[in-house]
Amino acid sequence: MSKEKQTPEEEIEVTGEQINVDTDNEETTSTVDQISELEAKVSEAEDKYLRAHAEMQNMQARYAKEQSQAVKFANQKLAQSILPAVDNLERALQVEADDDSAQQIKTGVEMVYKTLISALEEHDVKAVGEAGEAFDPNFHQAIQSVPADDDHPADTIATVLQKGYVLADRVVRPAMVSVYN
Repeated sequence: MSKEKQTPEEEIEVTGEQINVDTDNEETTSTVDQISELEAKVSEAEDKYLRAHAEMQNMQARYAKEQSQAVKFANQKLAQSILPAVDNLERALQVEADDDSAQQIKTGVEMVYKTLISALEEHDVKAVGEAGEAFDPNFHQAIQSVPADDDHPADTIATVLQKGYVLADRVVRPAMVSVYN
């Protein structure tokens, strides 16, 4: 038989064909020992194969998860770069427009602001932190505390000093808030 790659089972068959089985007790014991030894080798090879196969499956799953995370959070740096512009547009919209030309400029700024916000939301970037919400240290950063009263329970947001944003389930920037204590 040629020396091609053989499975462990084929090796046992080939080896079994080459062994002369006599009725002599000593040779029979030797043959049984050889068969046991070969069965152990087959078992070991099978175990190694199963472990290697499991490792490959784990590597593929890990790679797929890493790829998914990379795609999911690819826009995080872009969002971090755009958020200061959004903050500035919000501040510009808080200024009162006295005359007609100032009102037209404010309308243009508002259109740009709405376009940026809708683009962020389109890419799963959402604002977090509203006055009256429960304070959550995972999404909010307490900058100051305000005494709580009957109308405002403790551990709720009093005012939002700067909006926070999340991308999917990851915080891009925590909201800076004052909290009732």
